[in-house]
Amino acid sequence: MESQNSGADETGRDTLTFDLFDSERVKRIIPAVDVQALFTDKRPARGTRTWLEGSATARAWNGTVLAYAAFAVGAAIVLSVIARNNLSSPLGPVVSSLVLYTGMAVPVVIAIRRSRPRGLFRIRWTDILWGLTLGLLLRIVQGWLEVAAGSPGGLPAYSTLNGALGGATWLLTGLLIPILIAPLVEEFLFRGVVLVSVYRTARRGLEAGILAIVASAATFVAIHSVTGINRWDEPTYLFLVGLTCGVLVLLTGRIWGAVFVHIVFNGIWVVLALAGTALA
Repeated sequence: MESQNSGADETGRDTLTFDLFDSERVKRIIPAVDVQALFTDKRPARGTRTWLEGSATARAWNGTVLAYAAFAVGAAIVLSVIARNNLSSPLGPVVSSLVLYTGMAVPVVIAIRRSRPRGLFRIRWTDILWGLTLGLLLRIVQGWLEVAAGSPGGLPAYSTLNGALGGATWLLTGLLIPILIAPLVEEFLFRGVVLVSVYRTARRGLEAGILAIVASAATFVAIHSVTGINRWDEPTYLFLVGLTCGVLVLLTGRIWGAVFVHIVFNGIWVVLALAGTALA
C-alpha cells in the first residue's frame, strides 16, 4: 500500500513539473530553448574550416613568410633598377621586369610549399563576375582621376618603331606581363602572402582585416613606385585597386576574384592602348 502511494506521489510530481514548464504563462517569460542546439557545435568541423574561419592550414603563413617576402622583393627591386639603368633598350626593360616579377614570385612559392590555406585558391563563377564589374569600375575611376590630375585624356598609345610594335619585346612587356604575369604574381603576393599573413599574425577580427587590407594595398603601391610615379592620381588609383582587391579577398575568402579584377583593369588599358596606337 505504501509503495502504491509513493509511486502515485512521484508520478504526480513529474506531471506537475511538466505541466508547470509547459504552461502558456511560463512560455511568455522563458523563451523556448533548443536543447539539441546547446550540445551541438555549429562551427564548421575542424577539417572543413577555411583560412578565414581559423583553419590550421594557414598557420604557416606568418611573420617568417613576410620576412622571406621582404628580403626577396627588396633584392629584386635593387637588381631590377640596376638592370634598367645599365642595360640598353629593349633589353634593359625586359630584364628589369623579369627580375622584379621573379623576386615577387619567390615568396609566393615558399608560402605555398609551406602550406595551402584552405579555401584561398578555390574558384567560383562569381569571382569572374566580380572581376568584370569591379575591374571596369576601377578603370573608369582611374580615367576620372587622370583627367582631374591635369592629363588631357584621350586614348593611350604604345610607342612604335616605323609604325610597328616591338615584336617579341612588346608581346612580353606590353601584353603578357600586364594581362597575365602581373595580375597573377602581384595578387598572389599582395592579396595572398601579405594579406593572409598579416591577417593571421594579427589574430583575425575587424582590426586585423583593416590592417591586412591597408598593408597589402600600401606595399602594392610601393612596388609600382619603383618604375616611377609622375602625378598624384597614379598612387591614388593603385591604392584603390589594392583596397578593392583586399576587401574582395576578405569577403569571399578566395584569391581569384582579386586576380580577375586585376586582369580586367589591366586588360582594358591594353585594349585602349591598342586602339590609340592604331588610330595614331
